[in-house]
Amino acid sequence: MTHTVLFIGGLRGGEILIIAILVLVLFGGKKIPELMKGIGKGVRSFKEGLNEVEKPLPEDAKTGNNAPQQVVNLR
Repeated sequence: MTHTVLFIGGLRGGEILIIAILVLVLFGGKKIPELMKGIGKGVRSFKEGLNEVEKPLPEDAKTGNNAPQQVVNLR
């Protein structure tokens, strides 16, 4: 039984090492922490967005009573 992790299911240790070396050469040692920080912020933002979607709806939305309370003319 093999386990696959998203898109890196077929990569073995050697291939991952080559990719890590290429990333180090392309971005340099100083840019990698900044890159990882940006990726971390993106993942955190994505998780927060998922949590907002999972929040329960207000009672008005559940009952279908979502008509506007006041109409404002913008002209």
